[in-house]
Amino acid sequence: MIIKRDLYLNRLIERQNNGMIKVVTGIRRCGKSFLLFKLYKEYLLNSGVKNDHIIEIALDGIDVDELRNPKICYAYIESKITDGDKYYVLLDEVQFMDRFEEVLNSLLRIDNVDVYVTGSNSKFLSKDIVTEFRGRGDEIHIYPLTFAEFYSAFGGEFDDAWDEYINYGGLPALLEMKNANQKMSYLKNIFDNVYLKDVIDRNRIKTKDEINSLVDILASAIGSPTNPTKISNTFATERNSNYSNKTISAHIDFLEEAYLISKANRYDIKGRKYIAANLKYYFTDVGLRNARLNFRQQEPTHLMENIVYNELVTRGYSVDVGIVEINQKNTEGKNVRKQLEVDFVTNLGSQRYYIQVAYDLSTEEKQKQEYNSLRHIADSFKKIIIIGGTAKPWRNEDGYVIMGMKYFLMNADSLEF
Repeated sequence: MIIKRDLYLNRLIERQNNGMIKVVTGIRRCGKSFLLFKLYKEYLLNSGVKNDHIIEIALDGIDVDELRNPKICYAYIESKITDGDKYYVLLDEVQFMDRFEEVLNSLLRIDNVDVYVTGSNSKFLSKDIVTEFRGRGDEIHIYPLTFAEFYSAFGGEFDDAWDEYINYGGLPALLEMKNANQKMSYLKNIFDNVYLKDVIDRNRIKTKDEINSLVDILASAIGSPTNPTKISNTFATERNSNYSNKTISAHIDFLEEAYLISKANRYDIKGRKYIAANLKYYFTDVGLRNARLNFRQQEPTHLMENIVYNELVTRGYSVDVGIVEINQKNTEGKNVRKQLEVDFVTNLGSQRYYIQVAYDLSTEEKQKQEYNSLRHIADSFKKIIIIGGTAKPWRNEDGYVIMGMKYFLMNADSLEF
């Protein structure tokens, strides 16, 4: 099955021949090898690059076992370069080769070589991988399938595709699976035996039970503010466990570095400053999150919020949680400070959007809840409310854009309406 991933393909094309090592990162099974060895290689061939000027090595194959030796691999690649034309070196699962950083940095010294690599072990999953190449690494981070990518290969109606996606997420292999049990088993197995194992092994974590419980807590809390101190207190009172907030903070960082979760900072819109406490965390893939909780806690609004967050960061936006402080009279008539939340403050260059995510706006109470924070933002940046369903965009009397999830997800420029 061919799934077009033009967003990432174009990012590779933009970096072609830039003198840096193109490092394709992301969680396992999200499509890194397919992007590089199928889609990008096809692009190179179609743009006139000769097949013998594309040197591709999948280092996890037994047939290239000898190429895991760094000196042999370098000599092999060098032997393939027989003229002054450009050569493209594509290396998959490069972590199978010892001292791979030295090999790649050595390849950069060859003027007519352009280098691309992927890797899937705990080291290569980490955000700090580009530092291994002494400032000469250029990262292209790939996420699981967006809904639009998933839908393009699903071959069914929107509602059916949405039900699949919100339950099982966007790992490409799921599109080949025929029943729910197979999908559930796949997601549970890959989370426990691949993703979490990578984090535990890489960081030499001894408290496996505690980090497993931490993952469950974060999965339950998507879309809700939390912090290490609050989580530590929960362990102390409910589980009689001394899981310190310092250790919890470190473990959350490990999960984030492995791209399993993402952090959304809280931003004071009026004060124009970040607030350190009570961050929000979202899972890179909602199917993995659901599998972690045995497909319980399927709250549509929180899952929608997670999917919207992932879509925004995939499109290249920086995304924060917005806070608007207001003065409000309490029941005694005294002025008190109150914080209202905007689900997302989304920025790209000079562009900014304020976004609320709501399952529906069918009642006056729900409309008031979603509109209230937006009404207290004085600037003129666009305010958008994304609701469940297939509604086309329209503007309400306050000038807010309201659009259905289908329009938002299926149109890459949907925020421009």
